[in-house]
Amino acid sequence: MSDIVIVPMTEEHIPELARLEEICFSTPWNEQMLSEELDNHTAYFRVAMCGDVVAGYIGIFVVCESCYISNIAVFPEYRGKGIGSSLIECACSVARKNGAGSLSLEVRPSNEGAVRLYMKNGFEEVGLRRNFYRKPQEDALILTKDIVTQHGSGAPQEKAADIRIIKE
Repeated sequence: MSDIVIVPMTEEHIPELARLEEICFSTPWNEQMLSEELDNHTAYFRVAMCGDVVAGYIGIFVVCESCYISNIAVFPEYRGKGIGSSLIECACSVARKNGAGSLSLEVRPSNEGAVRLYMKNGFEEVGLRRNFYRKPQEDALILTKDIVTQHGSGAPQEKAADIRIIKE
């Protein structure tokens, strides 16, 4: 496998990210929704690239010193290689640079792989949003990660030694 490099999302990534959304989510973001985030000054969308191929991505919003992960997805053939953890570390970096003290997100309790990924990367369950998801209807776990008190990466990097985050 080639090195994984995390870069800011551009228009050329949008078709593959929309395809990834279709694979991963029951209510996927479409190309227009993704494109709109390119002009959103609170949005920081990052793409994990393996050579010229999109491997995954993360959507991050920073508002009033709060950082929220809206989307994170990795193509099935790239899972288990540390890309998800590297994307979360990228979100931590964005949050720190913007003065945010924590990251938050929602996740389906039935998405056990995602829940394990978040817990492994220092997130803690802080609440529940009733009937948050549709298709199928399900509650959402609210997870947060304090990035002020967890200096350093906080993300295990096994299998991820060849992943680099491109600075802007």
